[in-house]
Amino acid sequence: MAKYLLLKHYRGAPAAVNDVPMDQWTPEEISAHVQYMNDFAARLEETGEFVDSQALAPGGMFVRYDGEGHPPVTDGPFAETKDLIAGWMVIDVDSYERAVELAGELSAAPGAGGKPIHEWLELRPFLAHSPTTTECTLK
Repeated sequence: MAKYLLLKHYRGAPAAVNDVPMDQWTPEEISAHVQYMNDFAARLEETGEFVDSQALAPGGMFVRYDGEGHPPVTDGPFAETKDLIAGWMVIDVDSYERAVELAGELSAAPGAGGKPIHEWLELRPFLAHSPTTTECTLK
């Protein structure tokens, strides 16, 4: 089994087919979308392919270590994940092909008008082993 991260984006990915921003959806459309996501996760729990998922709140900041005292915090001016990443799901599947199949299905979650979003999801495999120095310098 291999773990994959499915990332849902607010922006930064190619436009979805049903590209109406969520803040313009009705409460019923939002509920239908969330229900689809929950049903999808429940089905994957039954097959043993679901690991975890979370929707992310819009707030956030960058923090780094800067020696003694309080670490610096910034809210810009660069693109931040709070503006890009809406949420994520971790799956554990038998093959890359199965990961692609599930990502495609998840992209059909309903959006405005109850129609599938057909959004682009970022599919990223978990690192299976620690890269060697040679592998890191080849990238």
